[in-house]
Amino acid sequence: MRRVKLDRIDLRILRDLQAEGRMTNVELAKRAGISAPPCLRRVRALEEAGFIRGYHAELDCESLGFEVQFFALVGLDSQNDAVLSGFEQDMEAWPEVRECHMARGPHDFVLKLVARNTSHENELTQRLTAAPHVSRVLTVQIIRTSKDQSGVPVELVNAPVEESETEAEEG
Repeated sequence: MRRVKLDRIDLRILRDLQAEGRMTNVELAKRAGISAPPCLRRVRALEEAGFIRGYHAELDCESLGFEVQFFALVGLDSQNDAVLSGFEQDMEAWPEVRECHMARGPHDFVLKLVARNTSHENELTQRLTAAPHVSRVLTVQIIRTSKDQSGVPVELVNAPVEESETEAEEG
C-alpha cells in the first residue's frame, strides 16, 4: 500500500515524528487525533512510500571529542560522470565527512566534516586537496551554530483542503 496523496493527518504525523522521532505510537496517534492502529498503518505507509527515510539520535560533536566542524567547497578538474561518482565514493569512505552534496555553481561539492581539533582539520584539508581530480578546496570553519534543523518545513507542504475518505473512517 503506497500512499501518494498526503492529507492533514499524514502531515501532522510527519511533523511530529520529525520533531521527536522517539515518540510512542500512542502519543503520535493522540496528537494526530486518531486511534493507535490506523496511526501505525499510516506511519508504515509513509515509510514504504519513502516519506520517512529513517530514525536516528542526534549526537553532540563536542561531547564526543570532535571540537571542529567545517564545510569544504570542492572543485574537481572534470565533471565527467565517472569522476563525480568516484569522488562521491571516496567521500563515502571518510568517516569525518558527515555530508556530501553535489552542487551547482562555482564548486562541484559541498562537504560537512568534523575534526577532533584544528590539527586534524588541517590534515583532512590536506588529504582532500590531494584526492584524485580535486583542483580546489575552500574550507569554512563553523564558529557557532544558531539554527540546525534537519528535514523539511512540513507546515509549508500543501495539504488537500477537503477531508479524505480515510480520515472520515479513522476519525
